[in-house]
Amino acid sequence: MTSPVSARLPVAVWGLALCQALLVSGNVLLIASSPLIGAALSPSADWSTLPVAAQLLGLTAATLPAGWLTARLGRKRTFLIGNLVGLAGIVGCLLALIDEHFWLFNLGTFAIGMSIGVGMLYRFAAVGAADIRQRDSAISLVMAGGIVAALLGPWMARRLQNIFEVPFLGSFFGLAGLYLAALIILQALVLPDPNDRDAPRPARSLHLLLRQPQSLAAIASAALGYAVMNLAMTATPLAMSQAGHAFGEVASVIQWHMLAMFAPSFFTGRLTRRFGHANMIAAGAVCLLGSALCAWLTPQLWAFGAGLLLLGLGWNFTFLPASAWLTTTYQPGEAPRVQAINDCAVFSLTTLSALLAGPLNAWLGWQTLNMTLIPLVAAMWVVMLLSRKAEHEKAQRIAGLDAE
Repeated sequence: MTSPVSARLPVAVWGLALCQALLVSGNVLLIASSPLIGAALSPSADWSTLPVAAQLLGLTAATLPAGWLTARLGRKRTFLIGNLVGLAGIVGCLLALIDEHFWLFNLGTFAIGMSIGVGMLYRFAAVGAADIRQRDSAISLVMAGGIVAALLGPWMARRLQNIFEVPFLGSFFGLAGLYLAALIILQALVLPDPNDRDAPRPARSLHLLLRQPQSLAAIASAALGYAVMNLAMTATPLAMSQAGHAFGEVASVIQWHMLAMFAPSFFTGRLTRRFGHANMIAAGAVCLLGSALCAWLTPQLWAFGAGLLLLGLGWNFTFLPASAWLTTTYQPGEAPRVQAINDCAVFSLTTLSALLAGPLNAWLGWQTLNMTLIPLVAAMWVVMLLSRKAEHEKAQRIAGLDAE
């Protein structure tokens, strides 16, 4: 039975969910193919995941400009600009594949990453389009668009990989089709801008906003959860290939991983409202720990699958509640600045994780690589404990003032 909150979500939120589905479908295709393209074109195995890192570097580079553009041009224009930049990057990747040019391919994935960085703001745009009581449900619905991506992305990777003489050329033509479809949908949407429903913009400084314990906890949790997930996910195609698994098996594992990332989004919002943001993030950290421990069961295919399922679930239970938690720490007029800082922090760490994935997998091997993720998961629990302590002390201070 559909919940009343979900039933009242506006058309703009559903449109953003569809755009997210198309965007993430392309991202899944890149996740499955870019490390293998990098391994084929790069001068050294240590550079095999550079295309993924370049994509994430582009994503990170776009976060602060996207916030600046959103505040000045509005969400819709910013999203359209981001989509066009992504199409330009796809053209660059097509030319690089034809010419077997490694560095041009990295430049293309950098531009695609910038487009994805702008698109990551879809979840916050959904919050602006929905009622304040729908905050968790709006974010969850937009991120649930990834379920379509989990099915469409790997299917496209498999079906389009060899339709041309140049491997993966068809994949990037398919990626261009996804971006064109998203461009058409975005053009048709009516999206409120951050200040549309507000009185004058609050005067709080960014420094003051980011000093709030909840803000710091939300940003740190999102960054750590995303980085842990991305490092393991980026190294998975390489580890599976080294273990003798075919590309079809790699694509299938990535597909189930993406389903685990996004399918829970239909109920993550309700769980977050019931149990709280911090408790959901703690549960996600447990899933990430379980994923790391599954590495000891490889190289069996089922072990890779189980680990990636837990990895996806852990990402969902950390990133979505952290994103929703962040929206409770600022006024709507402050949104572009805080959202841009959040995504810059998240994807700076995620970019580093992608850059390290190839060398760590080559130097340490799949099992030891996963063990290095455990301290990061432990850091998430520490952040939750410190946040709860700070909130408890704040509540005690307020109670003491009221008593006086």
